[in-house]
Order: sequence, then C-alpha cells, then structure tokens
Amino acid sequence: MKLSRTLTVIGLSALLASGAMAQEKQKLAFVVNAASDFWKLAEAGVAAAQAELPDYELQFRYPAQGSAALQNALMDDLVAAGTDAIMISSADPKNSVDAFNRIAAQVPLFTTDSDAPDSNRIAYLGSSNTLAGIQAGEIALKALPNGGKCMGFVGFLGADNAIERIAGFRKAVEGSSIELIDVRGDDVDFARARSNVDDVLASMPEIDCMVGFYSYNPPKIYEALQAAGRLGKVSVIAFDEDPITLGAVGQGSFSGTVVQDPYQWGYRGMHLMAKYLQGDKSEIPADGLIIVPTVIIDQSNVDEFEAVLKKRIGG
Repeated sequence: MKLSRTLTVIGLSALLASGAMAQEKQKLAFVVNAASDFWKLAEAGVAAAQAELPDYELQFRYPAQGSAALQNALMDDLVAAGTDAIMISSADPKNSVDAFNRIAAQVPLFTTDSDAPDSNRIAYLGSSNTLAGIQAGEIALKALPNGGKCMGFVGFLGADNAIERIAGFRKAVEGSSIELIDVRGDDVDFARARSNVDDVLASMPEIDCMVGFYSYNPPKIYEALQAAGRLGKVSVIAFDEDPITLGAVGQGSFSGTVVQDPYQWGYRGMHLMAKYLQGDKSEIPADGLIIVPTVIIDQSNVDEFEAVLKKRIGG
C-alpha cells in the first residue's frame, strides 16, 4: 500500500512538473495587416524558426479584416492570453500610436513590413520601403526611356510602407518624362483593387504605365489588362512575388518587380524576439531599424528567384 501511494505521489509530481514546463513556454506572435498570399513566405519563416526554438510557442495571426481596429483588438487578445512578445505589420500606424503604446507597455513590441516609428515599438525589421520605391522607379526608367504617364495602385494609402514606396518612386523618376499621376487605394479589398484598374483603363486612355505597390495589385492589373486586350501594351512595374506577377515578368508582360524577403521577417523576427526576452539586445540597432534588402527581379533572374521561393515554401 505504501509503495502504491509513493508511486502515486511520484506520478502526480511528474505530471505537475511536466505541466509546469509546458506552461513555461513563452509565446511569440507575428501579426499581419490583412489576409493575403504574400504572407505565406513569412509564415514559412516562422515555421522554420519554430523548429529551432522548441522552448517557445510561435503564433502566426491574421486579423479578421484588414483594419487597424481589428489588428489592435487582436493584439489585446494576444496579451490577455499570455503572449510574451509581438511583431506586427501596422495597417494604419498614424492612428494606432496610442494602441501600440498600450501594448508596448505590457510586452515587447516590434514592427515589420509597415513601421510605426512614432510608437514605442522596440525595432522595425523589414524592407526600406523608400529604397524599394526607388528600385521600382528604376524599373520604370528602363522600361519607359521616352517617358510615360503612370497610375499607381495600393492597399492602404495611409500606411508607412505605401507612403514611402510612392515617395521613393517619385524620387527615382524626378527630372524624367515619367509622371506618376495618382495612386488609388483599395483597403485590401481585392474586388475594389480590380475595379480601380478597370476604371482607369476606361476613363484614362493616356495611361501607359501602371505600378502595383502591394503584392496583390499586380495580379489584378494583369487580369484587367488581359481582359481589355492591353496586356503587354501598358508597362507594369510590380512589387513582390505573387506567382502571376513572376509569370508575367518571365513572359515579358511586366517590366519587372521589386521583391522583399518576408521569409526572413518571419524567421529572423522570431529569433530576434526570443533573444530579446532572454535579455540579449545586441541585435537592436541605435536607430531601431533592421533593414532586409529588396531586389529587382526581371527576365534575367526570375527563374533563379522562383527556385529559391519553391524551396522555402515547400514547392
């Protein structure tokens, strides 16, 4: 009887110890700005980091819709559930400062993709969106040596990544005969993104260049141009690596695309937050900016780039 009781006590102790160990896992969350295939690479990066960080529980979260209010509510829920650090792509940084500061007062907060520099976030890990915009302008200068009238399309007009990409593009083409007449936003509404392009094709026949500043904008441009019989007749400068975009670059329908590295945002972001929680702040630069370079993809390197993507995302 005594032996049985002893074994029972040992068993309960082991069970409690294993439960305590499970509860000790710190939780890291990567929160995106909207549901889009663009984020699959970041999710793959987080999954790769999870394999190397077994003592942490990594989460990849999409808001119900692409709005700052729902993003902020999601962060509140994560903190309430015991999340220890958060990395987020801000949908509306200017109107989210108070919400971000509230979160940052409770857990370490980092940004990616779209920064919130006026908040108390610890660091930004992502592209230099200004330099990416300049690269897009360089594609336009090469594609339109005699100049042209461009229309831009983007998701969140107020997001830092959009503002900086547009400013970079304008800077690159300044002094040339290329003009970015306007940029139309769609708030990550894919139907609206397509209708924006259709409207321009119908009402502005002088437009001979289109710039898709968010990952899903170039595919919508492709669909609209193809339907209108103008594919290959309008120069298209793209962002990111949607399969339709890369296919259009490969066949010469698009002049080129500026690609980011969201895989590294997910992979490095998780490692960065884990180290920070351990007290290692050596990777946090004085200016709070950790820049992952962007690259121009055209017909000369698109096949090589696609091979890398397939390897990272498992085909």
